[in-house]
Amino acid sequence: MTRIHLLRAVNVGGAKLTMAELRDLASGLGAADVSTYIASGNLLCTPPGDPATFDRALEQAVQERFGFFREVISRDVDELRAALQAHPFEVVEAKFSHVYFLLAEPAPDAVQAFESTDWGGDEVRVIGRDLHIRYSDGVAGTRLTPARIAKLLGHHGTGRNLLTVAKLVELADA
Repeated sequence: MTRIHLLRAVNVGGAKLTMAELRDLASGLGAADVSTYIASGNLLCTPPGDPATFDRALEQAVQERFGFFREVISRDVDELRAALQAHPFEVVEAKFSHVYFLLAEPAPDAVQAFESTDWGGDEVRVIGRDLHIRYSDGVAGTRLTPARIAKLLGHHGTGRNLLTVAKLVELADA
């Protein structure tokens, strides 16, 4: 079954990883039907065996080959589709509406504290392992940084705007 593997923070801040290299790494780990979408760490493939084991192996392979660690968060196409359908905010501009996929579901008390924080006009809602965000003015200048999200929710993750999530669903369905 095709899964979508999302790498956190590649091709920013010196963490260079071409999508051709990512496809090679995934193929080398035994994945089939390997493809990527845009240069931000979106890998579609059928992993061999347990998806979580593949995710950790891909993290290790990136670190060994390129010298930096990046979390890999994966979902199947139905989970991405459900995240799109569950987006709780009105979409004014799709590029300002994101799903931030977390490694694991945060604790209820962490979710309550996070959602009650004043994010300066940005709206947030945690649904399972997904943090839904509607940025008031885009990601530049937001207080919703990856470090703060990880600290407050207890898990790293990676965000994609709704346009990208929809395209990943379309590619996985094809």
